[in-house]
Amino acid sequence: MAADRTFHADLRELQQEILRMGSMVEEAIDLSVTALKEQDVGLAQKVRQGDEAIDDLELLIEDRCVKLIATQQPMAKDLRRISVAFKIITDLERMADYANDIAKATLIIAQEPLIKPLIDIPRMAKLSQKMVKAALDSYVNEDIELAMSLAEADDEVDSLHSQVLRELLTYMMEDPKTIRQATHLSFVSRYLERISDHATNIGERVIYMVTGKRKDLN
Repeated sequence: MAADRTFHADLRELQQEILRMGSMVEEAIDLSVTALKEQDVGLAQKVRQGDEAIDDLELLIEDRCVKLIATQQPMAKDLRRISVAFKIITDLERMADYANDIAKATLIIAQEPLIKPLIDIPRMAKLSQKMVKAALDSYVNEDIELAMSLAEADDEVDSLHSQVLRELLTYMMEDPKTIRQATHLSFVSRYLERISDHATNIGERVIYMVTGKRKDLN
């Protein structure tokens, strides 16, 4: 019984570390798009520097997962919990990489006037952040309904992404001088779309963790 209590305390601690990593990723998304919108080079550099801390935390959580499997030999749902944790931190690390890529794009175009006010890209970022939080809440609370709701949110991000691409294409066709910046902005939109996809991945993993069945939310 004491060993069982220790194991479940370790699982709760693992969840808290994953939530901490998720919070860092949410902040990275927010700061990267704020840096882009305000053409703030210093803020973009802060995002790039913070990426290393997220990578370090991923390795720490990974080590915890390996030790839990090696020392506790969990079965059934407990084993799914740990295997899902492995995959969730991979999704979070990829999201952080995309936030870093947005910061890189900001550094490239920061010295140029923006070709248009950024409206839909910040909306995509806010939606993506909410999706990350919802995905992690569904993980901690084993909330299948919340995990399922990510599919609808992902559709909304996809719709905004298509709208952004259409607008940027119009700018490029009307004025070739905008092509360079419009291309980088289209990349940013794509990065945010991919972040939302990774959030739905987490939702899928939660459904598998709770039910043992796989569900496609993308």
